[in-house]
Amino acid sequence: MNILKIVLTGIIVLIVLLLIAALFVKKEYSIEKEITINKPDTEVFSYIRYIKNQDYYNKWVMTDPTMKKQFRGTDGAVGFVYAWEGNDKAGKGEQEIREIRDGKELAIEIRFEKPFKGTAQTRMLTEPVSGNQTKVTWMMKGESNYPMNITNLFIDKMLGGDLSESLLRLKRILENK
Repeated sequence: MNILKIVLTGIIVLIVLLLIAALFVKKEYSIEKEITINKPDTEVFSYIRYIKNQDYYNKWVMTDPTMKKQFRGTDGAVGFVYAWEGNDKAGKGEQEIREIRDGKELAIEIRFEKPFKGTAQTRMLTEPVSGNQTKVTWMMKGESNYPMNITNLFIDKMLGGDLSESLLRLKRILENK
């Protein structure tokens, strides 16, 4: 019985410490990853502007191959909405194209419903490096409410790794076309 009390006390102390630490962690987070793709910027941008293409390179979209998807509007145009509902990893939410600067920038708002509610802003920028090379920068920023903001301490490792992996897939797809 004493061991059970010690374990429970340890768990409670750990939870209290995490809750206290979360009071001092910023609620805002921002991640930025980039990659150079050996294709012209017009070709790269015309691929990423279509949200449905994320099915082939976005790690988050690929976590549940059987997820239900719904679309509203015209893909590649402002106002297009890609909604999903999947397993526990994929969750439920939608992303909407909010702005397009043709050939340069795609701005998307992501609205999460499950496993947690939240909103994030993402931007994908393309910039010519040379005639046949394009730098793609993928940025994501948002806000985590208390006490979930404690995860912001690890967000670059968690989400940043997923962004980098997705960019590598994008590079492979475009360079092998």
